[in-house]
Amino acid sequence: MAFENRRYVIISATQINSVDFAQVLETASETCRYSVDGTKTFVKYDGAQPSSVAAITAKSQEYTHEEILIILSTEEWSLHIQ
Repeated sequence: MAFENRRYVIISATQINSVDFAQVLETASETCRYSVDGTKTFVKYDGAQPSSVAAITAKSQEYTHEEILIILSTEEWSLHIQ
């Protein structure tokens, strides 16, 4: 499986500037995906949690690739057209 070591952490959008983008797989705050209401985002990385992410106090638990896909399919993260 390609993403077996990949981990994801949801953080408050206000904390995005605390992330060292050299330590995560996103390249800048503008390339991050945000929740529909714009209050949350997430970062992804392979292996151990980077120090800049670990230093953020308002964050979720670590999620696997399968777990984050389920979360991102919810209305909080996706606009569902009916």
